[in-house]
Amino acid sequence: MKPGDVPYMKTLSECLNSLVKQGYSENFCVKDDKLVGDNDANYSAENVRITNFYRFEGSSDPADNAILYAIQTDDGKCGVLVDAYGSEADAGVSAFIKEVSEINKKENT
Repeated sequence: MKPGDVPYMKTLSECLNSLVKQGYSENFCVKDDKLVGDNDANYSAENVRITNFYRFEGSSDPADNAILYAIQTDDGKCGVLVDAYGSEADAGVSAFIKEVSEINKKENT
């Protein structure tokens, strides 16, 4: 299993627990167009790689949809970033993830 790989799981909490066991212990958030870690370290999109992501859909309420990103930073930090999915998504998180994805596409071509 590669880093960030998680066996099939039904819930966000099961997936989070599995990632933490694999060393993804930082709880990231996005503030002012930067990824921010537990100790207020912050990272630009160029310093971040998304190793995997997981979508969770609420069975009865679209507001329960979530997406979990497994993230590595260029200084070796591994952690998770959770956002709502779909119309409830945080615009700042979505913009940051899009920027990271575009950078990773350019690096892999």
